[in-house]
Amino acid sequence: MEYIGIIIVAIFVNNIVYSQFLGICPFLGVSKKVDTAIGMSAAVTFVLTIATLVTFLLYKGILAPFNLQYLQTITYILVIAALVQMVEIILKKISPSLYQALGVFLPLITTNCAILGVALLVIQKDFNLLESVVYAIATSIGFGLALIIFSGVREQLSLTRVPKAMQGMPIALITAGIIAMAFMGFSGIDQVFK
Repeated sequence: MEYIGIIIVAIFVNNIVYSQFLGICPFLGVSKKVDTAIGMSAAVTFVLTIATLVTFLLYKGILAPFNLQYLQTITYILVIAALVQMVEIILKKISPSLYQALGVFLPLITTNCAILGVALLVIQKDFNLLESVVYAIATSIGFGLALIIFSGVREQLSLTRVPKAMQGMPIALITAGIIAMAFMGFSGIDQVFK
């Protein structure tokens, strides 16, 4: 029951984009087409899960026992950068079209604050290894859900008449705000799992 609570809360109640405002750069940058959003969601899911696992083990195995917690952020950034390079190489070989579609946003996963944020949050929340991995996967599903919903709405908006002053980023930000308010409807569900 505890893991179900972690999953529901991470996806809906404390959505990484709509509640915690992390990962906004790729959220706004890659959300023009659903296909690209799905690819970015998969890449972020892989990097987020592996990064959380590796950084958790580094923290518990090396940083905490040797009182090197002050190196936590720099260590996490290096691990995330290495993982993103690995994903970039794999995508270039497996799916060149997705690699091209993601373009400059793929290297930006390195600086995606959602990935660093989750790696730091699992330590802050004092999760064990399994809870950390479940939280990372659920958070990445929440990120993907937010990105895919938003890209679907943006695709639809591109087919409608929008006043000139509202075209582009203004209507995108207003839309994101409305979707965030819709996600606020899930607040309170987390009380069921306590």
